[in-house]
Amino acid sequence: MANKPSAEELKKNLSEMQFYVTQNHGTEPPFTGRLLHNKRDGVYHCLICDAPLFHSQTKYDSGCGWPSFYEPVSEESIRYIKDLSHGMQRIEIRCGNCDAHLGHVFPDGPQPTGERYCVNS
Repeated sequence: MANKPSAEELKKNLSEMQFYVTQNHGTEPPFTGRLLHNKRDGVYHCLICDAPLFHSQTKYDSGCGWPSFYEPVSEESIRYIKDLSHGMQRIEIRCGNCDAHLGHVFPDGPQPTGERYCVNS
């Protein structure tokens, strides 16, 4: 994993919500993320290290309140962690480069993968 900035540097450069989500495995309130309705072509990057994560062509409106994608740019771009918090069984997704928390992946997405990468923005 890449060297990431210190917690002190991150607190200085991120909003309170951005720090909470990326460093403390938090979740932004649904329907509030700045990228939820973004329709521009391009690549979505990690807020912390700028690593590419998702292509805009894989983004879709899942109705869940967070940006959703059906696949990452590569296998290496995402790290998968079993998450048993809050009495649920989920798969947490983190940046494969700097380990920042991104969100979760669920098996209820569209084809071709059937997966929904639910990502904080």
